[in-house]
Amino acid sequence: MSDTELRITIDVLIEKEGLPQNYAATVEQTILPLIEHIVSLRNAKNRTVVVGIHGAQGTGKSTLALFLSKLLYDHYQYPTVSISLDDLYLTREERRALAERVHPLFITRGVPGTHDVELGEHIIDQLRTAGPCDHTRIPAFDKSRDDRVPPNEWPVFEGRAEVVLIEGWCLGALPEDDKALAAPLNTLEAEEDPLGIWRRYVNQCLKGEYQAFFGELDSLIMLKAPSMSRVLEWRTLQEHKLAEKTGRAPNEGGPAQTAQDLRIMSDEEVARFIMHYERVTRSCLKELPGRADVLIEVSNDHSLSRPCFQAQS
Repeated sequence: MSDTELRITIDVLIEKEGLPQNYAATVEQTILPLIEHIVSLRNAKNRTVVVGIHGAQGTGKSTLALFLSKLLYDHYQYPTVSISLDDLYLTREERRALAERVHPLFITRGVPGTHDVELGEHIIDQLRTAGPCDHTRIPAFDKSRDDRVPPNEWPVFEGRAEVVLIEGWCLGALPEDDKALAAPLNTLEAEEDPLGIWRRYVNQCLKGEYQAFFGELDSLIMLKAPSMSRVLEWRTLQEHKLAEKTGRAPNEGGPAQTAQDLRIMSDEEVARFIMHYERVTRSCLKELPGRADVLIEVSNDHSLSRPCFQAQS
């Protein structure tokens, strides 16, 4: 693919995703250097590489992963698959069982303990070892219905992946010191987890199976949000867009469904929802910038800085 064809691909993606035209500058200053980093890593390892993209809600992880996978596949001829940690959420029924067994707060998706990381490791292994004609089904989760999509409807990736992108809000997170869990961080923890059972279980999951899953990463990119208050603002905006999108469905020939049916959250519900994420998010904002292989600052207007490639010991 020529440079002209590359520009056309970028312009088409920007239009398709409804992004401002100045996102082309973000592609130039942020995304293309990341691609060079990934290509160099793949060539140095001479095998499938797994690249993580960490970022709090609303930082643009999904958009970044989309551009990276499309350009790596089409322009650089590196078969690339993108997996969201969100698509590895346990089913609603599995979370209901976890909520009954451990703590009621686990009915809400999001925190460590509510993902099927074993499924994630299995998918990565399949993508690494697949033959040219093999098909790997990539898990999918329907947030508007708060449940996993049936496996027969999952998208299919053909052949072996040269690059596996994994994006997620808690990707690469470390567990906290047990002493830090004693005092509640917000009203959700104070009122609904006064004994600390929920947050200790989350932390225990981070100590175990999640560290094994994060160990699959060959490189970790961090999109660093400016503050926790911005995360709440951006996640609220995401819910507004989801409500707008599903509200248009009847005009597009889809079935008419209520916001309650689709589990669209009010602003107050989003604020409570974000409290589930707050402890791990704050911890990551504090300590992950020093550990990430690549650091990208996200400004208040969502623009991305140039990547800072950090020397690893």
